[in-house]
Amino acid sequence: MGFPQIIALTVYAAFVTWEMLGPQFYLSKPVIAGLFAGAVMGDVATGLFIGGTLQLMVLGVGTYGGSSIPDYMSGALIGTAFAVTTGSTEIGLAIAVPVGLLLVQCDILGRFCNTAFQNMADAGAEEKNWRKVELGCLLGTIPWCLSRAIPVFLCLALGQDVVASLAAAAPEWLLNGFKCVSGMLPAVGIAILLHFMPLNRFWPYALLGFVLAAYLNVPMLGVALVGLAFAAVKYYEFTQQKPAVAAVAASTEGGTIDDDE
Repeated sequence: MGFPQIIALTVYAAFVTWEMLGPQFYLSKPVIAGLFAGAVMGDVATGLFIGGTLQLMVLGVGTYGGSSIPDYMSGALIGTAFAVTTGSTEIGLAIAVPVGLLLVQCDILGRFCNTAFQNMADAGAEEKNWRKVELGCLLGTIPWCLSRAIPVFLCLALGQDVVASLAAAAPEWLLNGFKCVSGMLPAVGIAILLHFMPLNRFWPYALLGFVLAAYLNVPMLGVALVGLAFAAVKYYEFTQQKPAVAAVAASTEGGTIDDDE
């Protein structure tokens, strides 16, 4: 594996991390990452196989509410590189899966480091220093990008034996601590989302979704489709009421002018 290839995959890992925070071109999907890694390594078919296999493991899974999921994007980059260099897709997958599971801890670390920059942005907002707010938000992307770029670079530069050894030597107390923290983040994130949602008007829908998922065991896709149906009904009602409200406002405004005259 050449140094230019390592740099290309490292830059891609950093770029797609930034892309996840903003533009959302879906370049962070494992199958896309595998395609890119396969093109860089000269074996697109292997890249698609590794990326597609990892994609199946995260279908329907998202980082909603501050949750952290296995980083199979980085796993696809590393697994494809090792699969091509060793000539074995089994080895590539054997490396990609534990790497994806381990790098979720780096995602949590990146979130923690980002807190300092977000505090800077909050302080700027209180001071009405908008330049400081922008700088805090921009600098906050650095730990996120490094949380993927550094592990990808080290894994590719050091080789698969070192990666496997680190995964086996990681102390159980450290992994349990990270698991505890990652388990708390979704609850905190959901609480933040509920705080800003208009639950005083739409709490019955949130309650219905909870009942469907917790008591009726409806899959998440089914709950989402029910939510989509209710959203479509509310949107239709809103679009039908909007012209009437505008007409009432116009007639009221006209009456006011006539009274003044």
